[in-house]
Amino acid sequence: MADLSIAIDDPAARTARRRYAINRTIIYGLLLLFSAVYLLPLAVVVMNSFRPLPEIAQHGLINFPRTIQFSAWIDAWSTYCINGTCEGMKRNFFNSLYMTIPATIISTFLGALNGYILSKWRFPGSEFLFTCMLLGVFIPGQIALLPWAYLLGQLGLQNSVQGLVLVHVIQGLSFTTLFCRNFYVSIPDDLIKAARIDGAGFWRIFRKIVLPISPPILIVTVIWQFTGIWNEFLFGVVLTSGREQPITAALVALAASETNVRNYDVMSAGVLIGALPPLLIY
Repeated sequence: MADLSIAIDDPAARTARRRYAINRTIIYGLLLLFSAVYLLPLAVVVMNSFRPLPEIAQHGLINFPRTIQFSAWIDAWSTYCINGTCEGMKRNFFNSLYMTIPATIISTFLGALNGYILSKWRFPGSEFLFTCMLLGVFIPGQIALLPWAYLLGQLGLQNSVQGLVLVHVIQGLSFTTLFCRNFYVSIPDDLIKAARIDGAGFWRIFRKIVLPISPPILIVTVIWQFTGIWNEFLFGVVLTSGREQPITAALVALAASETNVRNYDVMSAGVLIGALPPLLIY
């Protein structure tokens, strides 16, 4: 006990503890500062979506609400005029849902199937095929704009949500195949061989063995695809127009439609409406 009390009262130990406390305080203080700076734009958008426009004009963008109102959310959702139509962002929001949900499901399923084939049912040229599919990861979307515009025109899917679904399914196959193939490689080949010896075929192995152990990679793939497709702007603004555009294009049109007066309340509410589905997915 005497040795313990000596160690506690040792000046060197007290100095070390004091230095440790100071270092931790500085580290956490800097982390809190960086977090506040990072979250400030989000906080400003949230607060301004509930502030009346005259209050924003009088007290500035960065300020706490003095009165709470929800009219900006109603205007952004159903009554604000965008691209000549005064039906708010409701249609564009559902366009994005009708585009993102099917594209995510289909591209994830096809990616899982491709990954299963390329990892457990190898055939001559499968590695070369996988390498070719990986090229899609590195090719910018701008390069594919003209080919996609021509192809959708030939298929009669121009300026339609169905055309955007097709675009995002194909564009996402490189990523989903890469994710799933690298995950399925870790499945022991002996497990697949044993199932084949017991008489299980291609689809039964996929349903009974591969899919039950796939939730981790499927969740990652769904989150990646959903957020990527929902937030994508280039294809939506180039391949569609007007009432067929997704919400990302509508947000840009909402910001560009203002002339002399900026309706920051409605714009803030529109941004939050567009951000809600990815947040819910996470």
